[in-house]
Amino acid sequence: MDNLIPFSISDLAKVTNHRSGEVKFGEKMLTIPKGENCIEFLKKCEAKYVLLGIPEDVGVRANYGRPGAASAWESTIKSIANIQHNRFCKGSQIIVLGTLDFKNQMDEAENLDFNATNDRKRLSELVNQIDKEVVHTITSIVKTGKIPIIIGGGHNNAYGNIKGTALAHGKPINAVNFDAHSDFRILEGRHSGNGFSYAFEEGFLKKYFIFGLHENYTSKNVLDILKKMEDRVTYNTYDEIKVRQQKNFQQELNTALDFIKNDAFGIEIDLDSLPNIASSAMTLSGFSIEEVRQFVYFFGKHKNASYLHICEGAPELGEEKNNHLIGKLIGYLVTDFIKSRKDII
Repeated sequence: MDNLIPFSISDLAKVTNHRSGEVKFGEKMLTIPKGENCIEFLKKCEAKYVLLGIPEDVGVRANYGRPGAASAWESTIKSIANIQHNRFCKGSQIIVLGTLDFKNQMDEAENLDFNATNDRKRLSELVNQIDKEVVHTITSIVKTGKIPIIIGGGHNNAYGNIKGTALAHGKPINAVNFDAHSDFRILEGRHSGNGFSYAFEEGFLKKYFIFGLHENYTSKNVLDILKKMEDRVTYNTYDEIKVRQQKNFQQELNTALDFIKNDAFGIEIDLDSLPNIASSAMTLSGFSIEEVRQFVYFFGKHKNASYLHICEGAPELGEEKNNHLIGKLIGYLVTDFIKSRKDII
């Protein structure tokens, strides 16, 4: 993990607001002790969840999206550090690993123009560099027996999460994706819109369920591709669940779980599926925050849930006074996931 910027105990203290009579997550979460081997510490540590930040939006830029997803980690760690440590959820269950350093890729991407063919090709090359680091880090974490909780970055990082987990398990895994978009677009060079299709094509993704696809923003080409492989890749749409009410939300949770539950699976959450949440592709129509929380809890409590990835949130694209709310939302999802697994671990 040469690319890792470890989060230290002093870093944790700086983002924790201490208050008399209260115990915050920031006072109980663990960090890798200075000078200690990261992998060896993870192996012997009793805490089960590893919090990892990926502060980048190169994949979003490569997909002609609005940059800003790199800012999610900072907002999130401040929020999680100040959650109350109590009988419902304990901060001591979490190891804050740190962030992957993609400053060089971010600096270069800032000066590239998506509309220029050579620049677009270079953006994809930068995403490939990010992929390699994410794959290596996730593989290393999962091999220690821990559950990664990955925060921030574009949805391009689904590829690294899936491949890394598959390599650690020695076989392909499944995924369920709470998303307005399929991210199963053509293999035209890596970006945030084709992480799942690349993972599928390369044999790391076995079965894939897209939950809540927006009909207005899914191309005929993608729908045709999904139709051809519906035994391994399938979906429901937001419109048929919430607008036309042809399908029931709770029943669809069960349908999706039945599709993926027989193998290890990843839980992917794209925050652009929620209305008015600052992200690379904001929407006015979408599932509620309560529904995404129910989604995370529902899938998290299954023994084969192998990681949680929350991406595309972009606090810097929202109103400055509300920047902290993205981190607060992600904090809810992280604790919902951990609470769901109390009978497993």
